[in-house]
Parts: sequence; C-alpha cells; structure tokens
Amino acid sequence: MADRDTLPLPLEVRTRLAELELELSEGDITQKGYEKKRSKLIGAFLPQAPGKGMDPSVPHERRTPVTPGSSSRYHRRRSSGSRDERYRSDVHTEAVQAALAKQKERGKMAVPMPSKRRSLVVQSSMDAYTPPGEEHIGLQDTSSGSEGEGSMQGEGTPTSSQSSINMENWISRAIHGSTTSSTTSSSSTQSGGSGAASRLADVMGQTHLGKSDVTSYTTDSIQVERPQGSTTASRSTPKYGNAELMETGDGVPVGGRVSAKIQQLVNTLKRPKRPPLREFFVDDFEELLEVQQPDPNQPKAEGAQMLAMRGEQLGVVTNWPLSLEAALQRWGTISPKAPCLTTMDTNGKPLYILTYGKLWTRSIKVAYNILHKLGSKQEPMLRPGDRVALVFPNNDPAAFMVAFYGCLLAEVVPVPIEVPLTRKDAGSQQIGFLLGSCGVTVALTSDACHKGLPKSPTGEIPQFKGWPKLLWFVTESKHLSKPPRDWFPHIKDANNETAYIEYKTCKDGSVLGVTVMRMALLTHCQALTQSCGYTEAETIVNVLDFKKDVGLWHGILTSVMNMMHVISIPYSLMKVNPLSWIQKVCQYKAKVACVKSRDMHWALVAHRDQRDINLSSLRMLVVADGANPWSISSCDAFLNVFQSKGLKPEVICPCASSPEALTVAIRRPTDDSNQPPGRGVLSMQGLSHGVIRVDSEEKLSVLTLQDVGTVMPGALMCVVKPDGVPQLCKTDEIGELCVGSIATGTSYYGLSGMTKNTFEVFPMNSVGALISEYPFTRTGLLGFVGPGGLCFIAGKMDGLMVVGGRRHNADDIVATALAVEPMKFVYRGRIAVFSISVLHDERIVVVAEQRPDSTEEDSFQWMSRVLQAIDGIHQVGVYCLALVPSNTLPKTPLGGIHLSESKQLFLEGSLHPCNVLMCPHTCVTNLPKPRQKQPEIGPASVMVGNLVSGKRIAQASGRDLGQMEDNDQARKFLFLSEVLQWRAQTTPDHVLYTLLNCRGTIASSLTCVQLHKRAEKIATMLAERGHLQDGDHVALVYPPGIDLIAAFYGCLYAGCVPITVRPPHPQNIATTLPTVKMIVEVSRSACMMTTAVICKLLRSKEASAAVDVRSWPPVLDTDDLPKKKPPLLYKPSNPDTLAYLDFSVSTTGMLAGVKMSHTATSAFCRSIKLQCELYPSREVAICLDPYCGLGFVLWCLCSVYSGHQSILIPPSELEVNPALWLLGVSQYKVRDTFCSYSVMELCTKGLGLQTESIKSRGLDLSRVRTCVVVAEERPRIALTQSFSKLFKDLGLHPRAVSTSFGCRVNLAICLQPHRLGKLADQGTSGPDPTTVYVDMRALRHDRVRLVERGSPHSLPLMESGKILPGVRIIIANPETKGPLGDSHLGEIWVCSGHNASGYFTVYGDEALQSDHFTSRLSFGDTQTIWARTGYLGFLRRTELTDASGERHDALYVVGALDEAMELRGMRYHPIDIETSVIRTHKSITECAVFTWTNLLVVVVELDGSEQEALDLVPLVTNVVLEEHYLIVGVVVVVDIGVIPINSRGEKQRMHLRDGFLADQLDPIYVAYNM
Repeated sequence: MADRDTLPLPLEVRTRLAELELELSEGDITQKGYEKKRSKLIGAFLPQAPGKGMDPSVPHERRTPVTPGSSSRYHRRRSSGSRDERYRSDVHTEAVQAALAKQKERGKMAVPMPSKRRSLVVQSSMDAYTPPGEEHIGLQDTSSGSEGEGSMQGEGTPTSSQSSINMENWISRAIHGSTTSSTTSSSSTQSGGSGAASRLADVMGQTHLGKSDVTSYTTDSIQVERPQGSTTASRSTPKYGNAELMETGDGVPVGGRVSAKIQQLVNTLKRPKRPPLREFFVDDFEELLEVQQPDPNQPKAEGAQMLAMRGEQLGVVTNWPLSLEAALQRWGTISPKAPCLTTMDTNGKPLYILTYGKLWTRSIKVAYNILHKLGSKQEPMLRPGDRVALVFPNNDPAAFMVAFYGCLLAEVVPVPIEVPLTRKDAGSQQIGFLLGSCGVTVALTSDACHKGLPKSPTGEIPQFKGWPKLLWFVTESKHLSKPPRDWFPHIKDANNETAYIEYKTCKDGSVLGVTVMRMALLTHCQALTQSCGYTEAETIVNVLDFKKDVGLWHGILTSVMNMMHVISIPYSLMKVNPLSWIQKVCQYKAKVACVKSRDMHWALVAHRDQRDINLSSLRMLVVADGANPWSISSCDAFLNVFQSKGLKPEVICPCASSPEALTVAIRRPTDDSNQPPGRGVLSMQGLSHGVIRVDSEEKLSVLTLQDVGTVMPGALMCVVKPDGVPQLCKTDEIGELCVGSIATGTSYYGLSGMTKNTFEVFPMNSVGALISEYPFTRTGLLGFVGPGGLCFIAGKMDGLMVVGGRRHNADDIVATALAVEPMKFVYRGRIAVFSISVLHDERIVVVAEQRPDSTEEDSFQWMSRVLQAIDGIHQVGVYCLALVPSNTLPKTPLGGIHLSESKQLFLEGSLHPCNVLMCPHTCVTNLPKPRQKQPEIGPASVMVGNLVSGKRIAQASGRDLGQMEDNDQARKFLFLSEVLQWRAQTTPDHVLYTLLNCRGTIASSLTCVQLHKRAEKIATMLAERGHLQDGDHVALVYPPGIDLIAAFYGCLYAGCVPITVRPPHPQNIATTLPTVKMIVEVSRSACMMTTAVICKLLRSKEASAAVDVRSWPPVLDTDDLPKKKPPLLYKPSNPDTLAYLDFSVSTTGMLAGVKMSHTATSAFCRSIKLQCELYPSREVAICLDPYCGLGFVLWCLCSVYSGHQSILIPPSELEVNPALWLLGVSQYKVRDTFCSYSVMELCTKGLGLQTESIKSRGLDLSRVRTCVVVAEERPRIALTQSFSKLFKDLGLHPRAVSTSFGCRVNLAICLQPHRLGKLADQGTSGPDPTTVYVDMRALRHDRVRLVERGSPHSLPLMESGKILPGVRIIIANPETKGPLGDSHLGEIWVCSGHNASGYFTVYGDEALQSDHFTSRLSFGDTQTIWARTGYLGFLRRTELTDASGERHDALYVVGALDEAMELRGMRYHPIDIETSVIRTHKSITECAVFTWTNLLVVVVELDGSEQEALDLVPLVTNVVLEEHYLIVGVVVVVDIGVIPINSRGEKQRMHLRDGFLADQLDPIYVAYNM
C-alpha cells in the first residue's frame, strides 16, 4: 500500500479505491473501467510532472495518470489484485523476472506472431482491439537476421534517466500505447491483426523481454545507460517483412509477409536445441523413438531409509460419546438451547440459529420420514444401509446438517453432492455415474433448492445427463409428518458400517465415492478434537464447503461431538464482502476459524483501514489447503498485515488432507510463540528428480514449503515411492504419504481393484519386509517428513506430470505463469495446466482465460514470456499455450476450473481458444534420429541370376502381344485413319458413339460412316480455310462430346497433328482461359478449331481482360462445314510420325505435353482391346474428361479401333444430375464402365442418402462386371470402398470396382478389368485386385514390409490394376538407376510399344528430360530402353494365377516422386499425412501439405465457424507427431475450396504453396509452431 501513503488521500477516496480494487479482482469491472475510475478518483491529488517518465507529446487523456516515483509500486500493488495470490510469493515473482532476464541475455529468439483474419481478431478481443491507424506503438521491425540493433524512430534522443525506467512501468506504457511515435504499417490491412501488432510481437518475441527504453530497441541488459548526446537514429534500418523480396531457402525470391515469417521461424529453429539427442542404434527399417536415458549427473537420494512416524497416543477421555449420534442425543437433550450453527445472509446478518435441541428433533423427524414415508409399508423405498444423495446449496448448512444427521439416525448412507445447475454442468455427468453405481434412488434437498432446479414444462425435474432416476424429497420440517410418540431411532455404538460417502474427482474427471465407516468417523472426530484442543461451547467460524473435506469434518461432525457453535460463512457472502469472516471472528470472539488461503488473500485485498479488527480471540486458524505449496505466501502476507491486529503467529495452522485419508497432518496451536514454524527452501531441479535438496546457489528456481504439522494422534505415517511397489523412501526423497489409522476411508465404493491399490497398501522396507501388519492408505499427497517429525507437502499425485523422466507439479507451473504479469493479463488466475500424451511422453499444456480488453500483441507477448519463464525456472518446455476468452473454461461448482473437462475439450477440439502458441520444436526431443542414406552396394555383389541382395528382382510384364493370336482385323492397318475408313465401308451403319445429356437422353450419336463423312469435311475446311500443311498443329477446343471426335479424325485426314484442349469455363474465364492460351502457345498450334459458342467466348470482353486476345492463332468454327469432300485423304508415310500431342497439368503444376506416334497409338488401342476384350457387339460407358491420358484414348480412339459402342457421359453434367452416370450404365445394360475419382466422389457424396429413391427409379447395377477408375495416382482405397459399399444395395458387385494407372510417359500401364463369377468362362480371367498392408515407417526408408491389417503404422495399398499386354515394368533406384529387389520402394520404369516418344516443349530443353524416355539401368540388363514414370511403387508376386497359369504380379503405386517430401532424411508422401490430418477433427474437410525450407506446412480447409480454427492447430500438430514423427512448422486454416484441385480431382500442392508464400490464400488463421 506504499504508494497510497505517499499521496495524501482523504479516507473516503481510499475506501472507494479499495472497493474498486476488489471489484477488479472479482472480475466485476474491466481493467479499462478500473483505470478510468481510479484516475478520476486520484487525478486531483496527483502532482503533474510532464516529461519525467512521460512523453509530453502524448495526448493528455491517453496517459495513465501515475507519478513516475509511484508507478512501479503502484503496479506491484495492483498486481496483487489477483485472487490467486495464494500462488504468488515475492521471491517467486522476482525469480521469474530474473529468469526472463537471463533468457534474454542468452540470445534472442524470434517468434513469428500468428496471423488471423480480421473477423477473428474482432470477435476474440472484443471492442478493446485498436484498429490499425488509430494509435500504434512505434517500433522498428528488426528481422531475426539483423545484428541485434534496433533503430530509433523519429527524433527524440533518449536520456539516461529516461532509459532506465523500471521494467514494469515500461511494459505498462507499451501496453497502454503511450509511446513517442505512431506509425501504421503497410501490412496492417492484410490478413493478420494490425501490422504493429505483428511487428511488436516479432520484436518482443525476439528480445524476450520488453526493453527498458521505450523509443529505441536494443538488446542490452534491462538498465541501459547511454551518454547524453548519442543518438541511434542514424543506424540503417534492417530490411524486413514485405519491404523487399527475400531470398528463400531454395533460392527462390518470394515476396510478402508469410515468407518473412517463415524465414524468421527457420532462423529460430536453427538455434541448437538444449537437450542433445543421444546415440542409439538404428536398424535398417526401424525408426526408434528415443528413450530418455537417465542423466548420470542427476541428483540421487543419498539419505538413510526413513522410519515410519507415529502420532501421539489417542487419549481416551471418559465422557467421549460412543458414536456421533449419541453425542447429538446427549447435547440435544441436556442443552437443547445451546447454539449449534448460525447461518448468514448475503448482507452478513445472522439468518438463522440452529440449536442442538432443534437439530436433534428435526433429525429424528427426517429419519422417521425417510424410513417410513417413502414407498409403501410393505415395500419401503429405503432400508438401513441404502445410499441417499444430499443435494443442498452452499448457503444452507442448517438444512444439510439436519438431513445428514437424519441419515445417520436412520442408518442410511448420505452421499453429499453439489447442486446440478444445468443439465450439462461440467462434471455433473460423472457425479451421476457415481450415484448410479451407489444405487441411489432418493435425493434429499431443501425447499429453495428444489424450486431452483431446472424443470420440464410439466413441472417435473428432468433426469440429468448420466444420472439415475431419482425421487426428490424435501426435508424442511413443514413438509414432514411427525413421528409417533413411541418411535425412536436406534442409537448404536460406532461400528464398521458405512457412515457416509464423500465424492472425489480424479485427474481424468471420473468421480469416485470414498466410503467412511462409523468407527472411522468417530475416531477422526476424536483425533481432531485432541490435536486442535477443541472444548465444549467454543465458537468456530467456517468459510469452507461444509459438504466435504475439512469443512465437513470440523464444521458439521467434530463440532457436534464437542457441542461447539459454528458460524457458517457462505461463498456468496465472501464474494460480496471478503472481510466477512474476519468480522465474524471479532463479533463472536471466535476461538477457531477454518479457511482456505484464498480467503486470507481476499481479506488482505479488502481489509482497508478497518479500525475495529481484533483477532486476539483466535487460538487457531486452520488453513485447509496448507498442503498446497503456494499457500505459504498467503499465510505470511496475512500474518504480516494482521499481526498488528492481535493475530498471534502460532495461531496459523496449515493442515493436509485428502478424501481417502481424511486429515493427514495438522499443525498444533502451541502456546510457545518462540518456536518458529518449519520452512524448507527446496531446489526445483532436485524436486523434479524426486529428491530433496536445500537450494543454495541457484536462488531462482526454488520452492519454499511450510510444514503442515505432525502426524494425527493414533496414526502411523510413512512415505513410499510414488510408482511401483510401495517401498519406503529415503529421508531425502520425495514420495507419496501413506497413513495407517482407523480414521481413514475404507474403500472406493464398488471398485474393489482400485480400493486394494489405495486403501490396502502394505509398505515394505528395502529388504522387502512389511513395516506393519495393518494396511495403510495412500493419501495422494507427495512430500516428505522433515526434522522433528514435521510433514511437508510438495504437491499432489493428481497434479504430477512426468516429462522426459522428470516430475513437475501443475500447481508450480501455474504459479510461474501467474508470476509473469499477475493481473494485467490472465483473468483472476483462471489458468489450467495439464499434460497430454503425445509421442510416448507427457507434454505440458497451459490454458488461460485472458481478460477481454487484452490486445493481440499483449497476449502474444505474455505467451512468449510465460514460455521463457517456465523454461527458465522448471527447465521444461511447454508444448502448447492456449488463451481462451474470459469465462469460457468449464467451472467446478465452487467456481474453480474443471481441469479434466478443460483437457477433454482441448483434446476433442472444442475449447475454441482465441490464441494458440505451439512449441513442439523445443519440447519434442525424442524423435528418431534423421536417417543417413547408406551408399548403394556395387553391381558385382548384387546380381545373381534374377536376385538382388537375396531378393527377387522387382520386374513384371503383361501378356506378350506377339504371341496372341486374335481375329483382330484392325491390326492390318498402321493408322487409325485407315481403320475408320475401313469401318465406314464394311459396317457403315454400326453406331460407334452415343452422347448422353444431363437428363440421361441421347443428345447425339455417330455411326462409322457419319464420323467418316464429318471428318472429311473438317479436313477440307482445314486445307481451304486454314491453309495448313501436313504436320501443322491444331488445337481442338471443344466441350466433351462428338464434335471433338470428328475434329480429331478430321485432323488425321488432313495430316495435321491435333491437340485436345479443355475449353475455358464461362463462369471462371479469368483462371481457366490463361491455361488454354498457354497450351495453344506451347504446342505451337497453327490454328484452333472450336464451336460457335466458344468462338464467341474467346472474343468476349471477359476474355480480353484475362489474356491478349489479338495473339490467338486463326480460329475455325466447325459448326458451319463446307459441303464438298476433300480431293484426297492424307496418308502418313511413316508410322513413327506424330499422331497427336497429349497435354496435361501435373499435380506439381507443370504443364507437360507428350508426343504420341501413330505406332504407339495403334499399339495402345490394341493393348486395351485385348485387356478389356472389346469387340463391335460390346457397349462401354465412359464418364471421363476427354482431354488427356487414358480418358482421351477411351473417348476418341478405342471405339474406332475395336468397333465397340461407347456411351459418352460428360462428367460436368453430373454436377447437375449426380445419378446420370449410374442411370446410363443401368439403362443401357452396360457391363464395362470407366470413370474418374472425382466422378466417384460426386456419386458417393451426392447420392449417399438417395440410394432408396434411385432404386425405386429402377437403377440396377448387377450387370456391371468392371468399373475402372482411371487415375494417375495411388488408388484411393477409402473412396472405392465406400462407393462399393454404398451401391452394393443397387446390385453392384463388390469386386467390380478396380483402378488403372498411367502417367505422362505411358498413358496406361495397368488396367484391371475383372471377370466375375459366371462371366469368367468367357475369356481370360484377371485375378481380383489385392490389398496389402505395409509398414509406413519402413516405407519412409524406401523399404516395403508387409504387416497385418490393423497393426500400428499400417497403411493399406490397393494394387493399381493388371499390367497391360506388351508392357514390361521394373523397379529401379531413382538416384543410382540400379534395379531393386521386391522388398524395396523405387521408381516404376516401363518399357512398351505404346510409350510416348518424348516431351513436346516449346523451349527445346528436351535434353533435360530426355532420360525420362530413354533410360537404361546402371547394371543388370543395361540394353533395354526404359521410360521413367516419375512414380514410386513396388511389385509383389501374389498367390493368384492368371489364365496362362502364371503367378500374377501386382503393381502398387505409392506416390509421385515430385510430390514426395524429404524430411529428416526420410521420404514422406503428402497423402499419408493428409489422411491423418483429415481424421483428427470433424470440421476438417480437406487438407494439403507441402514443405518449404525444411518446414512442413499443413493447410486445412475448415467447415465450421471461424472460432473453431484455432482448435485445429494442436490437433494437427499432435496427429502428425504421433503417426509420422514429424513436427509441423506452419498450420494454415483456410475456407472450403481454397486448396486447388485439377480436372482429375488431384490436389495441386505446388500452386497452393505459391499462393501461400505470395500471401494470396486469405487464411482464417496461420500458426507458426515454434
């Protein structure tokens, strides 16, 4: 209160200030409101001293009116406004500040601030967020690469007096925005918070601590002395952010903020990690997760073995009652007028006095009514021994007491629980499970409480979630009938029957019931009476919850045994008047008070200048949470202030208790004030290793403990090792306290196994002998017994987190986090610390509620400082730090944080934080070592026949084309154009093509002769209007249909080379037209052919906005064709000349055109004809895009070659009518159909719920024997399986669906037509596609190891189809080009007659990729010329045989070589990581990953509210760590549809990467994991 005394303030101002402070600490007023009101109150009394520690240029009203002299003290006092002062000790706060300073000296760490979409910022920090441009903190960006020099902004030269402003004052000013200059940055309007925010965070993150000097940033120590005249303004500003283009790690210049942030992150990560990786052996495949080896230098326990401590004898007093009910009977009849309990209203006035007489008579009434008035006479609802719930509010102890004793008298077992406020109250469901398992059917409650419970419209109390069906029974006297004169409860001596059940919430949120026997109850009351020296008619003030724990034992049970008078202070009164308990102690001259450290702390905050406080009557102040290591500061501070008000130091009596062991230890009130209480200053480092070391040199990380007195009378206490066998600890070792006594709980109700482990423990000494034949009870408290038999508690088993083999206590970490800036930022200490298990170790998560008025930069700065403080003091990394809006964490009934519920929300992604900082790079130190590539073995030692290093060489081939005799008439023609002419003569009216429209009716069809005639006219047009020579290239820009086919053959007739191009999308010209233009230019097309509609589109206004329309080659409209036919059809001289060019955009965004010769085209058609058994009487349905690859070949070429009828279904029509394809297949009774994955997905998603209605329309798929998915990727098992499952009801055979595989160098390598059942005799039967499960970890090392389905890390892979006739495959090492064995993953090389003959590129750099088409093996068969597919895969010989009796070789495609990511020396396929990520949260609809400078970037599409965006960050990070052993560098959350997908439904990850680096994604949130 120092600064108050420095100002001469009148008394009423002081009083008002104190009230304000209380309002603030209660959260009833915001920080802003507080500041405003406070400045109003004391403004008049402040000396105005402009310029001294304040900047005169700041507008007056923005200033915080504080004199420089008092500002630091003012902040320190303000900081004590947090009610969790119990966690604060000045020593600890200093330690934290020092640790932060130390971190800062160690070197700066730049942490890029996450960027949020604007809407997200506004929602999370409410109106207090300053929009850019209003008032900014003028800071220079300093990039992480600069020399550690800031540069000064503006003119002001700092003087030394100004530069040594106190730290806290500096931060307060930084946060209140009172700095010299205000600049806005150009990036402030982009997708993050304000630019200054991100800059401040960059600098803050880098320098760890706010600097002492406001205007200029340096990284010297906190106190900066500088000669008067020097200025820093002349230093050059480092380039940073979006100021200039920045070279990325790949040498690619990229602009924009994103890349700067990533660069910053990369620089951060280059700093060496503290815990070094230890050596270990890596098997070829295995990625061993590192096991933490114990550090040889870690402290070990060296003391002797401890001895069990025995409490003093439990003295038997002659007149002690034989049971608690007997005591009640005695006092109720001897002194019925004696007060038993006084309850208070919210004004602190006595509401009601319950006398012993009333308690006795009412309890009898309750006992009679619950035994006789529930159920019928023959079938009473309750019998002695049954369990009954007691549901009473915290402000009605009298009703509770009557009901509790009524139950004891009726010999039923009371189970006191909290009032369920709503049906979804946090933790109430678990309480319901407890009631259910205890078989509770009746709940006793008070009238007021019964009225307040939620009701259904009919007035019934609804059944709460998870609760059994209850009869609610009101215990007020007026509702009960009087017992008959002759009825009297049977009062027995205390025995071993259960007296009551106390509930206990475990670490995981489950609720257990601890049963306490009548004997234990009585013995416990006697032990408390003896150790506290209770005597008859003493007055005791109780602030604690009277339903359980210390409040129940002292305020309800022991008090009655000794006829004491309890003054009960409800929690609601404490909130209004925190001093109420002290006032009652004075008013009633109470001898004893039972409080928690928070009550002492609140009294400190509020005590004002109360003249009349006198605490000399207190002989004992029981501190119920004295076992919390952080209670010592409250006890000390309380004594400090109130010693002058008559409080004697020896009165403060901390105690330790647990639901299982009841009171474990309590400090006795002594008369000898000379004997100081026990203190232990212990090293945190030692504690984390479980040993006690009195700290000497490192004053920073210490824990100061106070003793909680000695063992209870009649009890035996020992300390055992916390895990494993209960073996006694050494004297300098921390362990779990165990108590052997009658006065403990006896079991967890209904859980015999857990009971055995907790209540029936037999501690042993080092040689294995039992120390007692009686069982002990585990208390759940960690601690040790110090000198003089004093017990010290260092933490709870529930709060224990074992990270990397070291133990940390959640409470200690909470204390450190709160000490960073106790009140400015975190809301009333509402902070949760828990650990989650990720990658075989515990990881610490800190979740705090931030105040509503804190800005982005505040929160980010606070977060980075908390991380450093915890790191400095506990030497442990925090895995995740999340901030949630105030009042959103689940609460326990008494207002604390419900830990397990918070943890549950965090893990399931429904916590909705407004800020998240993940630090996996610093915490996760048990990743496998990066893989070192082994040099390949030389050829000589490898080749033995067909074996490579003991494995079969991975090679396979389809059937041999040469030996296959078939009646293939088309074979005699070299050119497709000749085949068409031949068909037009021999079977002129045979229909080759039928095109369906979106209604499923025939739009048009072509017979052989119609196609031939149409092609002739087009050839004429090309010659006459286009003036083309043979060999000229023609771009065909047509929608999928028949015009395209005619145009293609027209080109062949004219001797031109066609290129099919997808037309621009009329709704999306801006993005689709440039691709058309590019293909036309790159293919050197001499002219374009298209329809009239597209002609118009190419010349439209929108088109000219997108591309330069004037540079198009001539455009021919084929809708009006010349009437005459050409004089002569062109016949190519050489079959190796070009037939057509095939252009496609690969998944990596590369446009590649390949050349197909006439020979290859005919060979291709023949291969497909043989594989699929196509002949003129067959019908095939095709739902594919006809622009490239196998889709084009099937659409345009195969029918002409084989003569079968193709039913063409344009995939774009499915967007209008998703059932079109399947209806067509069913209507035309098609047996073979081809589609793409995007078509399959459309059907699965669009028809998922409509299968019944389609079935009723007569859809029948039972005739389909093959449905082939045409793809250039790994088969999508999940999609094909869900498709098969979905349409099984419509008759689709589960084995009908299969896949094909093609790539740029060979448009179809595999194609699997199935031959089902009865159809098998009609030809060569292809075996079923097989699915194998491979070990994902081995795959990363390019090894293939088969595992069982469902085994961990297994990845299902489906074979890509049967190898086409005439195709040979070998698996080769992409680097050394050597052949590989079949247990290796390698590049698929292919040799076949229908390989493309090379890339067609405009730049003439064919040499670069020439080896794609003409590669040879480096050893083995070095003669064959292979084409490299660019895909990784492996071959497996299966057990199946094909028609020729050969074993069938299956090809498994794993992924594209271009897409594979090399991380930590291992090869990862994006799809595997994406699959894991999509599984983690229901709102993630799509995901794509890519790498940038060795950072893994994960982009997820969010289908949900933007508030969910931050929930995804920890989940994504966790799953990638768990399943792939990778640390995610950046998580980007975007809207649906942002991830680009090409026409084949493949993700365009490189486009996405470019968009991300150029800052074009408009992300909802970008998190940079540290």
